[in-house]
Amino acid sequence: MAKKTPFYDKHIALGGHLVDFVGFTMPTQYKGIIEEVKRIRTTVGVFDVSHMGEIEIKGPDALKFISRITTNDPSALSLNQVQYSAMCYNDGGIVDDLLVYRLKKRYLLVVNASNIDKDFKWIKYNINENVTVNNISDDIAQLAIQGPDAEKVIQKLTDTDLSEIKFYWATESKIANIETVLSRTGYTGEDGFEVYFDKKYADKMWDSIFEAGKEFNIEACGLGARDILRLEMYYRLYGNDIDSTTTPIEGDLSWITRLSKTSFNGREVLLKQKVEGLKRKLVPFEMIDKGIPRQGYKIKDKDGNIIGCVTSGNLSPMLQKYIGCGYVELEYSNNDSELTIDVRGRLLKAKVVKTPFYKDGTHK
Repeated sequence: MAKKTPFYDKHIALGGHLVDFVGFTMPTQYKGIIEEVKRIRTTVGVFDVSHMGEIEIKGPDALKFISRITTNDPSALSLNQVQYSAMCYNDGGIVDDLLVYRLKKRYLLVVNASNIDKDFKWIKYNINENVTVNNISDDIAQLAIQGPDAEKVIQKLTDTDLSEIKFYWATESKIANIETVLSRTGYTGEDGFEVYFDKKYADKMWDSIFEAGKEFNIEACGLGARDILRLEMYYRLYGNDIDSTTTPIEGDLSWITRLSKTSFNGREVLLKQKVEGLKRKLVPFEMIDKGIPRQGYKIKDKDGNIIGCVTSGNLSPMLQKYIGCGYVELEYSNNDSELTIDVRGRLLKAKVVKTPFYKDGTHK
């Protein structure tokens, strides 16, 4: 049976279209996906992301441990800074992509909803250091307030000067008199905040944010809009663009893979890929011919030979273009490389492009 987030009744009251998403009952849309995408890009909207997982790591060896199980370098984090990273298996395959928060008395790992149990088991399996690990996901509610007007909304509810919080930084402060972890992060490319707090305050937090956002036409937004927004920015989606069969190097995530670290899970395989070169790579592409490049569609060369597979694709409402990404043989991964997408038997032209697709976001 699918789990309900603390905001389930809010979704029902707003007429949200609810579906089972990775074991949670979640809204895909309210008024419409395209309208919700434009809301985030122009003013402000709110996503219920309470399905995401939160794992606390404490103890004298917490930093050493996190460095060993993640690909990025957490030693570079200052207090209250946030880092995008990944965990790998020993064969280089991706366990999950995640956020690492360095807070006062703990590190907080924010992981994908579909991977919470798997990640927690993998983390515990790898413990050799003096650390304690707690899965607090079931106790935490999380909202993402995204859009150019997000700061104006949240500033009404806190004494913290939000203008001093930089992108990918956080603070532990009160929002609507509720203790939170508040970070300037998000999955949309726009300015905004993600707020973590005790789920018993869910109704109060939701009502306070929507009251503060009335003058900015704040609206609830669903997973459908979130998926398009992240694709417009070429943000990866675990289970589509990256998974246990892909490495961060193949997934175009070399920038979060610190091979200069002496030891972390999968390093030897990733170093070999870096030195010897890849056979395939994730690339962003734009359709030249009209058609939606859906996950699983074959990517071919001009002669009809299969050279890869689409992992994500959709119509960008902001660009009015069909965009996508997928894995292709390395020789076809350069910018402007011509591709052919097999859309249900129709061979449609596409080309590899620079990202982000949407270039007018607050955070690129």
